[in-house]
Amino acid sequence: MTNPLRIGFALTGSFCTFSRVLPVIQSLTGDGCVVTPVLSANAGALDTRFGTAAGWRDRLVTLTGCAPIDTIAAAEPIGPKAMFDVLVVAPCTGNTLAKLAHGITDTPVTMAVKSHLRSEKPVVLAVSTNDGLAGSAANLGMLLNRRHYYFVPLRQDAPAAKPRSLVADMRLVPDTIASALEGRQLQPILLAPGDG
Repeated sequence: MTNPLRIGFALTGSFCTFSRVLPVIQSLTGDGCVVTPVLSANAGALDTRFGTAAGWRDRLVTLTGCAPIDTIAAAEPIGPKAMFDVLVVAPCTGNTLAKLAHGITDTPVTMAVKSHLRSEKPVVLAVSTNDGLAGSAANLGMLLNRRHYYFVPLRQDAPAAKPRSLVADMRLVPDTIASALEGRQLQPILLAPGDG
C-alpha cells in the first residue's frame, strides 16, 4: 500500500474564489490525500462580503482535520521536515505571484513556497487576479520559466467586463497536481474564455 499523497494547500486573498477552492480540497481529502491548509495573513484574518475569516478557517479544519499553518515561523519548517509532496497555492493572487517571482518571503504562503522548493518539489499555482494581462503578466511569465512551478490552466473569466483578468479553472487542480508530480505542465495552459 502506498502512502497517501501529502498536499500543502495555500490560500491567498482572492476571497471571491474561495467557494471554488473548498470543493477541490474536499475532493482531494475524499481521495485519501492528507491536506494541510496554509493561509496568508489576509486570507487568515480578513472578514469580507464573501465570508468571515473564522468561518473559512472552520470550514478548512472540518474538511482537512488540520489546523492551518498561518505564520511565517510555522511555515519555515515545511522544507526541512519534508512535510509535503506537492504545495498548491489556490487561489494565487497577483500580489503573491509578484512576491514569488521576485523572491520576497514576507507571508506564511511565500515562506511555505520558499521552504518547499528547497527540496525541489513541485509547486502548483492557481492564478486568480484582475491584472493577469496587465501588471501581473510579467510575473506570470517569469514563473512560467522557473523550474518546479506548474500552473493550473487559466482563462479570461470575463473578457468584456474585465479584459485583463485571469482565473485558473479550479476543477483542474487535481489533474495539475498529478502532472506536476510527473514533472509535466498540464496542457493547454490557456483555456477558452468562460466560467472556470
